[in-house]
Amino acid sequence: MKLRQNVRHWAAKRALTTPVVGGYVNDKLVGLHTSIFLEKADEAHREDRRDHLDDFFDATMDTYVAALDAGYPEAEAREVTHIQANFDFFNHGWAEMMEFPGDELEEHYRRYEQFFQRYGITIDDPLGEFYPADGVAGAPATPERMAEGEFENAVAGFADDAYVEDADGDVHIGGTEEPDDVDIEMAPGADEANIDADDEAQAD
Repeated sequence: MKLRQNVRHWAAKRALTTPVVGGYVNDKLVGLHTSIFLEKADEAHREDRRDHLDDFFDATMDTYVAALDAGYPEAEAREVTHIQANFDFFNHGWAEMMEFPGDELEEHYRRYEQFFQRYGITIDDPLGEFYPADGVAGAPATPERMAEGEFENAVAGFADDAYVEDADGDVHIGGTEEPDDVDIEMAPGADEANIDADDEAQAD
């Protein structure tokens, strides 16, 4: 699928695996993802889906770290979580929130099949072993939207690899190289953690 990748993504990658600041960045990223995807939904459905998305995206942050630990590059680890989300949207009939059309679900799954199988992730069970112990809030489905077959915010034709658009608008297959001088404070939410020199030293 097609994603963006800039210095804030690299900072978030580092922050999510850093003590103290990781929790703040996790919460901020969850809120950002929920807001972004709710903007694609009809206003009448947004509040019905908010708690579900908050819980779901919080669980995918653990998936992201696990994918990094498994050796996936940043772009692919993040793509894994987006694929999980699109499985969930598909299951709920939230066609307008999907990033790729429904007929590409299987192809996206197959690209990460080894990782997904390791953690019990399927199209029908998007979180697998990452499903939180306290559950995920429910939300009403809209199967009629799926029946209509309209994926108005989906971008088709990028199912064979991770396509990454950098800050200059150039597209790279597989992602860009991680900068050497990533400033962890550029991660969303990092400023709320009151990071100081000692915190950064501990992160290194």
